[in-house]
Amino acid sequence: MQHYEIAIVGGGLAGQVAALALGRAGRKVCLIAASPKHDDGRTTALMDQSVRYLERLGVWDRIAPSSAALSVMQILDGTNRLLRAPPAQFRASDIGLHAFGYNIPNKALAEVLDSALATEPNLSRIETNVESIALTADKVTIAIDGGEVIEADFVIGADGRKSITREAAGIDVRKWSYQQSALVLNFAHTLPHGNVSTEFHTESGPFTQVPLPGSRSSLVWVVRPEEASRLTSLPTEELSKIVEARMQSILGKVTVEGKAQAWPLSSMMAERFGAGRVALIGEAAHAFPPIGAQGLNLSLRDSMTLADLLSGQHDRPIPADAGDRYNRRRKPDVMSRTFSVDLLNRSLLTDLIPVQMVRAAGMHVLNAVSPLRNALMQEGVEPGRSLKNFVRELGKQIRR
Repeated sequence: MQHYEIAIVGGGLAGQVAALALGRAGRKVCLIAASPKHDDGRTTALMDQSVRYLERLGVWDRIAPSSAALSVMQILDGTNRLLRAPPAQFRASDIGLHAFGYNIPNKALAEVLDSALATEPNLSRIETNVESIALTADKVTIAIDGGEVIEADFVIGADGRKSITREAAGIDVRKWSYQQSALVLNFAHTLPHGNVSTEFHTESGPFTQVPLPGSRSSLVWVVRPEEASRLTSLPTEELSKIVEARMQSILGKVTVEGKAQAWPLSSMMAERFGAGRVALIGEAAHAFPPIGAQGLNLSLRDSMTLADLLSGQHDRPIPADAGDRYNRRRKPDVMSRTFSVDLLNRSLLTDLIPVQMVRAAGMHVLNAVSPLRNALMQEGVEPGRSLKNFVRELGKQIRR
């Protein structure tokens, strides 16, 4: 029976990054997942903290040519409501960065990670599905398709919302859904984007354009499910005109590329993110709507925490309570991000005047108080860094 220090179940982006990080930290790792299919048409905006993490893992140079910088982010109220929020613009240069992050096609990201994993000496891959997982205080036993059984000191569940790892650990989840779907597509345009991402807030949710290399952008448009079905069924030329009109032609003529995809929106959060010899990462632990570029960045912070916990003394056995330590460290970040995204999404959907007043007032305050605006930008790029910087900047403003 093969024995590994760490078994990772699930080969999506979160699982791939965790496998690479732990393998390069010196642990003997096994990644168990069916053969990858690089047909995901979506893109992911990775913030500066995540980009620096991929740099440390030695893969960013191969990813960078497929990416576009996000140097400016602007929010425009695209509703027809009585109380509308003022425009807000956030510049990476205001917090000392060239870019908040970079937008990357998921396909390109997965292909580079897959190539890096193929040459990682501390990593073994089993390209099949897991049948069952048994946990004891001393070890993890994993049965896979075909009858093979392996053992590990620790298991990481990166196997999505229907995680067999989470189920084996007896960890419950909280789930809630929205009457929304995300329409996802890429498009070409005749005017340059200037590395500016624009998010229109609409009555059905955000309409977010994010730069891609050249005169191209990706789009995540949150609409009602029936509207998503209608839009995906339209001829490309007609859909292009609708997207251009919704964008108020700020990027000129729009040409949608390929077939638009629609994804139903829901949120999920595990009651715990780890216990004993188990840790959950990515959508096995948390999932929420594509708002604020938080999804994969949150998952990469899962990986960073595990690498820190499990690689510090890689010549020693993994402790039996590593999962509990991981849970304590990840809980504040995951809970705060999940509930913040949920609150923002619900605030866009409501017609209640008091909520509209709060949103409009909040945008006015952000425009007027630069230390607060900078703190918000820093928190979005790297959680935990903003508070002390906010206090320092506010002190400077008072002294002036």
